[in-house]
Amino acid sequence: MSGHNKWSTIKRKKGAIDSKRSKIFSRITKEITIAVKEGGADPEGNARLRLAINNAKGANMPKDNMMRAIHKAEKDPDNFHELTFEGYGPGGIAIFLECLTDNNNRTVSAVRSVFSKRGGTLGTNGSLAFLFERQGIFTILKDKINLEDVELDLIDAGAENIELNDDTYTVSTAMEDFGKMNKKLEELKIEVENASLQRVPNDYKSTDKSTALRVLRLIDEFEENEDVQSAYHNLEITDEIMADMESSE
Repeated sequence: MSGHNKWSTIKRKKGAIDSKRSKIFSRITKEITIAVKEGGADPEGNARLRLAINNAKGANMPKDNMMRAIHKAEKDPDNFHELTFEGYGPGGIAIFLECLTDNNNRTVSAVRSVFSKRGGTLGTNGSLAFLFERQGIFTILKDKINLEDVELDLIDAGAENIELNDDTYTVSTAMEDFGKMNKKLEELKIEVENASLQRVPNDYKSTDKSTALRVLRLIDEFEENEDVQSAYHNLEITDEIMADMESSE
């Protein structure tokens, strides 16, 4: 299992039992707001909204919450802006943040503060983007799919890798095949737990265990900030580090 998918698995297990669920709902609400602002409130004609709704269902967000978010965005959309930040954590680990915010100054200040407090350095935009490749990542619960029946369909739709992680399959595609795969999964009536464009490291960097845990605490603190939609890194997560993270919960 890659370092990227190990950390995704850890976050998924943690998110199912702790207070991060409310933050997940907040991030989905922001994504719904942006989607409605860009393409209207009808999910049939708005692919980004349809995707946000599917992700909300995968996160077990109540339907009433989803509908309230759509109606609020339609009548009085919040003025969210998309921001990205790039920097280094302890041990020279690359960090890439994607944010949605209604207050740029607040978000910049908060991100800079976390980097400084946790032994990292905020860089300039564009300085680290080349270390990551944007890919479509689809997470599907194992009991929602019979892989033997649909594997060829998924490959035809652009699947570059299909990986089993505990009770989920992770299907990855090139960025340009994201929409094609999303449409194919809809046609096959396969329920997706989460689908998104993510930044996957081209290479992973290893550190000692102590430094690795400092990096992951840094990532956790970024994810505590509701302006941060996604936090990516190129840390190589070993089985030992993964076991320590799971036991600490």
